[in-house]
Amino acid sequence: MRLALLLVLLLASPAMAQQPPPTQQDEFVPVSQLPAQDQLPAARLLIAAYAFVWLAVFAYVGSVGRRLTQVQHEVERLEADIKRGSRT
Repeated sequence: MRLALLLVLLLASPAMAQQPPPTQQDEFVPVSQLPAQDQLPAARLLIAAYAFVWLAVFAYVGSVGRRLTQVQHEVERLEADIKRGSRT
């Protein structure tokens, strides 16, 4: 196991060394001046995230509502059985 780890590290180190380090910017660059691949479509991502969360909330509330209705019907059925004096 140690030998395999050592071989992976030895074989991966030259490949990692060939990649140039990322360059840092020394000053502020406005978004409008960034290349297209560096810009994120923030508005679309934000709208999609909010839509997903609201759909999940509505699905959860609907699920709880359906289960609560089923429980209410079961309670009403049991109350009717108790009034009739039968146990099932």
